[in-house]
Amino acid sequence: VQLQACGGGLVQAGGSLRLSCAASGRTFNGYVVGWFRQAAGKEREFVGQISWNDGSTDVGDSVRGRFACSRDNAENTVYLQMDSLKPEDTAVYFCAVRRWLHNVWDFWGQGTQVTVSS
Repeated sequence: VQLQACGGGLVQAGGSLRLSCAASGRTFNGYVVGWFRQAAGKEREFVGQISWNDGSTDVGDSVRGRFACSRDNAENTVYLQMDSLKPEDTAVYFCAVRRWLHNVWDFWGQGTQVTVSS
């Protein structure tokens, strides 16, 4: 599975961005698609995830209430809607997939940079 994350950019604090993650080579059926981020000098952090089959979602505590995951079945694409962005949200954002009920993230996409200015 090849993943492509895009949609990053520069935004002012309080603004919004929507990231997308598309898969080539197969559909997301049977997978959970996750979002992670890594800021300079920091460890990778879980941001959110969505189960493709039933649409259930979860987000990390640091983004709860501001970020949301969604999917478009027809486009085989997962989105991360990011609202009320803060400078501390600045990071490289990655999407990844794991098989449903498995704990290992098997495939990772290249990251997309999100920069939030104050």
